[in-house]
Amino acid sequence: MTLREKVSSPEWQARCELAALYRLIAHFKMTDMIDTHISLHVPGKFNHFLINKYGVLFEKMTASELVKIDFDGNIVEEYEKNKKVNAAGFVIHSAIHQAREDIRCIIHTHTSDGMAVSAQKQGLLPLTQHALKFYGNIGYHTYEGIALSLSERDRLVNDLGIHNAMILRNHGLLGAGKDIAWAFHEIYFLERACQAQVKALSGGGELVFPDEEVCRHAALQFKRDGIDTIINDGWEAAKTFIDDQKESYCS
Repeated sequence: MTLREKVSSPEWQARCELAALYRLIAHFKMTDMIDTHISLHVPGKFNHFLINKYGVLFEKMTASELVKIDFDGNIVEEYEKNKKVNAAGFVIHSAIHQAREDIRCIIHTHTSDGMAVSAQKQGLLPLTQHALKFYGNIGYHTYEGIALSLSERDRLVNDLGIHNAMILRNHGLLGAGKDIAWAFHEIYFLERACQAQVKALSGGGELVFPDEEVCRHAALQFKRDGIDTIINDGWEAAKTFIDDQKESYCS
């Protein structure tokens, strides 16, 4: 019996969408070999979420390679007991999933530009339209070493606060949302903002900063009516980059 036959139809669809997200993160070169992670709540199971089987490259992720775990890090199904899960991934994702019922998908990355900005004392600067999406809407978490201690979970949650994006100091980026489309939107804009900041600072010229009133106005525009449609359209458009991989990732 295949895994598809062992899980519910909603879970299988969620697995396919999550596998597609893994492959798109690879497509946009936001991977770090096997050492970052993306998670998604299992439909109808608040205390269970899907995460990558440790050791599988994002560009090779499939629905069947994902692992269903609980908030204590236990692999839920006997037929998946042979799969390994990244310990640090469990700590970070379980903390946020357990504390924020409004967040169903979490993406954590270690990109060069994301790590560079995470090491800059001033954090994300309001230099570009992409960065202004996060003006007053981003958390910062102080580096404590590799996230292996359960005691760090409360601090991760407190530092994220009400936001859907966070810079983990000296570490990387985190984007989250009520579904896959929203989480992808968060991490894509945050990554692009970091890329632009690194390039702007490296140019050595005097920088132009928008007025604070404009910064606040732009941040609110990213929350305007109709943004759901734009975010969902963006996700559906992004998936066309990997149309030829659908049979592979949904397997």
